[in-house]
Amino acid sequence: MMNTVRRKPNRPLAAQRETASRDPDATRSRILDAALQVFAQKGYHEASVDEIVAESDTSKGAVYFHFPNKQALFFALIDKFAALLEKRANEAISREKAGIDRVDAALRAILEVFGQYRPLAKIMLVQAVGLGTAFEQKRMELHDRFAALIQRYLEEAVAVGDVRVLDTRLTAYAWMGAINEIVIRWVYTGEPSAEHIMKTLRPLLLQSIGYTLEQNEPENDR
Repeated sequence: MMNTVRRKPNRPLAAQRETASRDPDATRSRILDAALQVFAQKGYHEASVDEIVAESDTSKGAVYFHFPNKQALFFALIDKFAALLEKRANEAISREKAGIDRVDAALRAILEVFGQYRPLAKIMLVQAVGLGTAFEQKRMELHDRFAALIQRYLEEAVAVGDVRVLDTRLTAYAWMGAINEIVIRWVYTGEPSAEHIMKTLRPLLLQSIGYTLEQNEPENDR
């Protein structure tokens, strides 16, 4: 009598890849990238975890291992965007001397990141609105975080005498409000272009604190 060799049932290809890689950070990153695509295309309410699983080429178990629910995934994307914004702003700031140049560098970096990562901007600025208290608290937390960054460098510019701002905290929130409104419109309509936003909003905000780019920028930077 011939012996029958029993074969284990084939596991899904995605599960095999995940086991082979043994890299939880890479898996988490892949899931976040997939969630970005699904949320950007369908919105938070219409997106499903199954669609994120399929887009990420992982397993449902892997998704729930890293993120207990869809809300956690959404919040993680917002945190990812915030970390990217802060990283780019700090990198730009570190290359400038103290004062208004650092304020300008932070502003440039924030606007450029919004322009380069439009789907993430859509998730943070548009989709988090009207989703409930937890989402609104998360959004406000990010506004506070970046208003504080702007405020810190406004205060530095005041300290070295580059500008005179009566209330740096209020000014920082006013700047964040202006950026928020303009970028939300851009995310919805595609207008104006990111380049136009940069050329128009940046000098407008700097002029609001008494700093005129035309008088202070080199000719080839205008």
